[in-house]
Amino acid sequence: MSGRAKWMSKMGLFTILVWGLPLFVAAQQKEGGLPVFQDDPIAAALDSLAMVKYFDKGLVKPSSSAVNKFNFSADSVPRYDDAVYEARLAKLDAESPFDLVYNNAVKSYIELYAVRKRELVSRALGLSQLYFPMIEQLLDKYNIPLEMKYLCIVESAMNPRVRSRAGAMGLWQFMYTTGILYDLKVSSYVDERCDPYKSTVAACEYLHFLYDMFGDWQLVLAAYNSGPGSVNKAIRRSGGKHTFWEIAQYLPRETQGYVPAFIAVNYVMRHTAEHNLYSSIPKRSFYEVDTVKIRQQVSFDQLATVLNMPKEEVEFLNPQYKKGVIPYSADVPYSLCLPAGKVGSFVTNEQAIYNYLKKESPGNQDVVAMQEVMEDYTVRKGDHLNNVANKFKCTIYDLKLWNNLKTNYIKPGQHLTVYINKIGNSPIPTVKPQQEKLGTGGSGTVPPVQTTQAVENNRPVEQTPNGKYYTIGKGDTLWEISKKTGASIDVIKKLNNFGDKYMLLPGQKIKVG
Repeated sequence: MSGRAKWMSKMGLFTILVWGLPLFVAAQQKEGGLPVFQDDPIAAALDSLAMVKYFDKGLVKPSSSAVNKFNFSADSVPRYDDAVYEARLAKLDAESPFDLVYNNAVKSYIELYAVRKRELVSRALGLSQLYFPMIEQLLDKYNIPLEMKYLCIVESAMNPRVRSRAGAMGLWQFMYTTGILYDLKVSSYVDERCDPYKSTVAACEYLHFLYDMFGDWQLVLAAYNSGPGSVNKAIRRSGGKHTFWEIAQYLPRETQGYVPAFIAVNYVMRHTAEHNLYSSIPKRSFYEVDTVKIRQQVSFDQLATVLNMPKEEVEFLNPQYKKGVIPYSADVPYSLCLPAGKVGSFVTNEQAIYNYLKKESPGNQDVVAMQEVMEDYTVRKGDHLNNVANKFKCTIYDLKLWNNLKTNYIKPGQHLTVYINKIGNSPIPTVKPQQEKLGTGGSGTVPPVQTTQAVENNRPVEQTPNGKYYTIGKGDTLWEISKKTGASIDVIKKLNNFGDKYMLLPGQKIKVG
């Protein structure tokens, strides 16, 4: 028997006892004295993708034999012998700084990704087209093995909005305190743990720090999951051992399954064709999006209106904004991520967009000048979280998150970090969008700007000495304008010099005759 086979034999009983089936079962109550295990957080992260509405199609089965080189039928779910898995991982191991071994724990997670959750894995593959190029660039910059990109599949299944049971957030699942250490700001409007780029920078810095501490990538993975202190304690309890497999039994149960899951993801992502796994199609890839700096507070509703795009797409491309609002800050400009074609439209029409938003927002200039400011509040006698939350117009959850509070208990003299909206030195409440029924423009939050004559006569077309003009309402398209005015789409485009790329802004007048 080979050395590796003997080692696997010895590890067999251990892996069954440690990882086994209970990892994948959410037991609701004890039966017959058996311990109760919660659902595997890695499986839970995958499950979160079921609610992500960011795909044009489901699992895609390409007809090309070059892609589907094994000629699997659409519903085929391939499985292989242990020897095949071991041989494939040995080949990957020879090219990797990670110790990509095969054992029963790794096999359990291969089954999870390639069999039990394969439809959700296809979504993760789709999201990888949006995030992997950016992640690879940063990993290379920090001299971290590129295989580490698969860690965010283990952590979050590439869902930037997923939240763990413990409160970790984002692609890289940062806890609040760790995120603050790596300059990921969390406020009532923004959670930079969910910012794909900033959180990846923070993850690279943290991984680099852990490697300087342990000098072993498997231990780095364990420390990323449970903290460096937990790994150091496991090393001491093992008698000074310094490999993951030697200290695994002394680590928390979740961490014991963490490295096997990472190995399994490395295998599955490199052998998708062999498992008849193909990517779902996301609406955008990395090369189809771009960012622009915002110079005024705007909401997702407003952006969706003026850019004529689904609000859900604005939300998905900007997961760091918690309340559907991008705040304005003169000190730290916030970024807006958009489809590349919409960025061009935004930049070209930027001043017109801001002018429209000023008209749309109550208080006009005051809203533009509103900024979120961090303040320190000292708890007074009689204070509790509820009345502090009311005082600063936030929620109890916000206070607990900002201050890493585990309970609702606070005591006099304790300092709390709070975030408030201010104009100058005066706190103001968050502006709520108006809710009015639109006229000819459709339905939404604010009526489109129309001329007095158009409003009084309730007519979409205004006759002038220079021709007929139509005032665009929210959601209007050329097809709808053509129906309302009787002018053909080609005539409207010609009268207004519209090329292949044009933009319709609510309140804008266009010629229709």
